Amino acid sequence: MPSPLLISLVSYLVAVNQASLIGRCDLAKVLHQEDLNGFEGYSLTDWLCLAFVESDFNITKVNENTDGSFDYGIFQINSHYWCNDYQSHTENNCQVDCQELLSPNLLAIINCAKKIVSGAGGMKNCLDLVTWLHSAVGMEAIKQHKHGCHETLSP
Repeated sequence: MPSPLLISLVSYLVAVNQASLIGRCDLAKVLHQEDLNGFEGYSLTDWLCLAFVESDFNITKVNENTDGSFDYGIFQINSHYWCNDYQSHTENNCQVDCQELLSPNLLAIINCAKKIVSGAGGMKNCLDLVTWLHSAVGMEAIKQHKHGCHETLSP
């Protein structure tokens, strides 16, 4: 009979294996190609910080909220307002299936994020992110997110 420690270790390895992480420079390149640098006044660094704070660069992250809604993907887009998860009430303002926000090509989540920041409040809707961005820790982390990615941003 397998020990509880072995079962826990196997479960952990399966969970880690299922996470789809994207490197920050790879993400920077995709965001740059999709014209997010300067979109609605937000820099590439702002977008990278959003992805880091919300999902730690995990494309397939799904988080259940206390109100029964779910947050999806690298930017943790909420199902109550922005996508249809077929599980909870939704306004589906992005007109997208929430599962599409977990796609490795990132186009669905980028298009939805553009819609979100184009609305009233923009990225300021993420109060935890705004607080973090203005903290000393956040400012130092911001510098680190693009550091060393310049060669990947060339056309």
